[in-house]
Amino acid sequence: MPTIQIKDGTEIFYKDWGPKDAQPIVFHHGWPLSSDDWDNQMLFFLANGYRVVAHDRRGHGRSTHGDAGQVDTGHDMTHYASDASALVEYLDLKNAVHIGHSTGGGEVARYVALYGEPQGRVAKVVLLASVPPLMLKTETNPGGTPIEVFDGFRKALAANRAQFYLDVASGPFYGYNRPGAQPLQGVIRNWWRQGMMGSALAHYEGIKAFSEVDQTDDLKAITVPTLVMQGDDDQVVPYKDASLLQAKLVKNCTLKIYPGYPHGLMTTHADVINADLLAFIRS
Repeated sequence: MPTIQIKDGTEIFYKDWGPKDAQPIVFHHGWPLSSDDWDNQMLFFLANGYRVVAHDRRGHGRSTHGDAGQVDTGHDMTHYASDASALVEYLDLKNAVHIGHSTGGGEVARYVALYGEPQGRVAKVVLLASVPPLMLKTETNPGGTPIEVFDGFRKALAANRAQFYLDVASGPFYGYNRPGAQPLQGVIRNWWRQGMMGSALAHYEGIKAFSEVDQTDDLKAITVPTLVMQGDDDQVVPYKDASLLQAKLVKNCTLKIYPGYPHGLMTTHADVINADLLAFIRS
């Protein structure tokens, strides 16, 4: 199982498929999932001649803390970005396209701002239903989500993580709670499987990371061509407080809003999203 060890002993699992001389596309997954959430896109872009790379965030999926098992520290955006940078440097990825979904979009924004652009390793960025600039409702972010919602996440996770994850996957994440929706049991079970592979502590602390971190400065620091994509029926990350603000803060940005698409749009509408991603990368 391919892993790299970070300075603090964390072992990060990764996938690296395709020709090593091809342009790399690096995928960053959402909470509380793993790199498996990008399987469809990785196979699609592999078939189109790209090198595709993805990793399991610390405390998620197959990433561990050395012999100690699941990592119990560093569940914040800065560590997430540092871990991503360590992998990129280890694989010596250059001219890379970084694609982040949800929490992974926050990870991409901080990675590109702190490491990717300063090191000259990034060609393009895609933020897909991503959490920046700030999910939490504050005096300066009145359109955000109240803290009580995230406290509810923490309470549900601590009380019965398995049931909470089943409820999320079978409900708002893919829009399966909407009238006329046709839930796919394989999709729901795959989401649940990925979530339950990870550390309950990492996921509990990760809620603060994706909801309370103001990434306005990260977005302002991105200068490479950036594609922002989100569905307007996203019940997890409200698009008016996410993608619409990202488009105003990122200097070189293209915005695409998809009517009726849910938070997990790269799964429910993979054909559309993959085609738009490919067109952007080739442009």
